[in-house]
Amino acid sequence: MYAVKAIYDGVNFKPKQPISVKGQYEVVITFLEPVTEMVAGKEQTKKHPRSAFIGSWKDKIWMSDDFNEPLDEMKEYME
Repeated sequence: MYAVKAIYDGVNFKPKQPISVKGQYEVVITFLEPVTEMVAGKEQTKKHPRSAFIGSWKDKIWMSDDFNEPLDEMKEYME
């Protein structure tokens, strides 16, 4: 396994270091945190094109307690 940090600008991934692997590899991309930049002497967070981050839907989605229970319509197929 080989890990490389990169910056994603909404279209492209720009590695922060050289990548020294050859050939094709399966990759996993994990968005860690927004990049910050200095604007007029103050640190400012760049906005992600989509404002959906891990946990951003917390307390906004409700799921029924019986969500995983079998549906009555499917009983004949599950016997």
